[in-house]
Amino acid sequence: MSNSTPVSDSGADRGLWSSRLAFILAATGSAVGLGNIWKFPYVTGENGGGAFVIVYLICIAVLGIPIMMAEVFVGRNGRHNPITSMRLVAERNLKSPLWRVSAIVGMIAAFAILSFYSVIGGWAASYIGHAAQGDFTGGTADSIGELFGGLLASPGQLLIWHTVFMALVILVVSRGLKGGLERAATILMPALFLLLIVAVGYATTTGHFGEAVDFLFTPDFGALSINGVLIALGHAFFTLSLGMAIMMAYGSYLGRDVSIARTAVSVAFMDTVVALMAGLAIFPVVFANGLEAGAGPGLIFQTLPLAFGNMPMGGLFGTLFFVLLLFAAWTSGISLLEPVVEWVEERTSLARSGSAILVGVLCWALGIASILSLNVWSDVAPLDMFARFEGKTIFDLLDFFTANVLLPLSGLLTAIFVGWFVAKESLMRDLNLEGVGFSLWYNLIRFVTPVAVIIVFVYNLTA
Repeated sequence: MSNSTPVSDSGADRGLWSSRLAFILAATGSAVGLGNIWKFPYVTGENGGGAFVIVYLICIAVLGIPIMMAEVFVGRNGRHNPITSMRLVAERNLKSPLWRVSAIVGMIAAFAILSFYSVIGGWAASYIGHAAQGDFTGGTADSIGELFGGLLASPGQLLIWHTVFMALVILVVSRGLKGGLERAATILMPALFLLLIVAVGYATTTGHFGEAVDFLFTPDFGALSINGVLIALGHAFFTLSLGMAIMMAYGSYLGRDVSIARTAVSVAFMDTVVALMAGLAIFPVVFANGLEAGAGPGLIFQTLPLAFGNMPMGGLFGTLFFVLLLFAAWTSGISLLEPVVEWVEERTSLARSGSAILVGVLCWALGIASILSLNVWSDVAPLDMFARFEGKTIFDLLDFFTANVLLPLSGLLTAIFVGWFVAKESLMRDLNLEGVGFSLWYNLIRFVTPVAVIIVFVYNLTA
């Protein structure tokens, strides 16, 4: 929709997802990202295995699913971009339009996250070539480390791959709902699942698959500390793309006949399955090579390439793995760009393609600061005068403030607004819930979820 006049309240001319499955695939694509591939398996193994999974699933039920339902409700009820949807829902409930600040905060977070997420997505794209060309073959810890260090030290290489990744994201978003978001989701997500199945199948041949299963699933409540519970709580929030206005944007294309509750549960289930499958694919390879299951980018870009370079068919498996990683990053990147593009398209005279290019280029430009902070500006710490931020680069600060301030704040405001300021009858009607199911969700979103978000908020700011 392209217009230069204020948007109408109806949203009647908007397209819709062709099916519930299309929405689930797109929302799951948003939720499944780099964190699923390395962070979730790692923290699961380090915090009691199956015990952590049990606590994590409880946290998903208490925190993740209720907020996702609230965000999708706002989007479908408003039928516009996240900011306008929040304003319309507030006005229909005779509440202040200032509640739209929740969506504004979320969209700022999404824009900022994509600017540095694209840089990391570029790393994955570049490693596809390295794996395919056999650059890992016979590699040592030093040679693989030099390869990764050389990439980070080269602004030129980083800029090229950052540009490639952002161009892929812009290409999809510029094609709109049916030709872009939905088509990408229905191609990339099944491909991602297929690659995961192949990767897990290969992992069963390493001789250490059983060790990985024990690492991930054997409950050890003695290894699950209070810190581990808080990690589960925080990951349950961030893994579902909450607090970024994404589910509001995607929900605005959702048909009235689709159950928001069932859909949210399906997305949470698929997101968790992908994370656990990633663990079953990665850790047999790690254990087979006697490597440390370290967290962070080091596991993906240094530890695993070392393993790929010293195992049968490592070149092929490594290539498939980094294609999988790129697909996961790509689907997340698409969802991060969509809310802001949706807003620009509705509030300006630009068409969808022009809006996507404008927002994408601005995000790409901000990403250059993250690139430079990895090399030329590595000694630049803008907030060095504060002990809390001593030594943090621009890249670090963008990551810190989005994850620890903007996302929890947006999620908290949304939970409070929907739980306390939207008419109960409207919620029952739009969520297609009644009886025990509605009462459970309603009490969670009003009393339990906000407290859980506050705990995440405080923990991340003080950890």
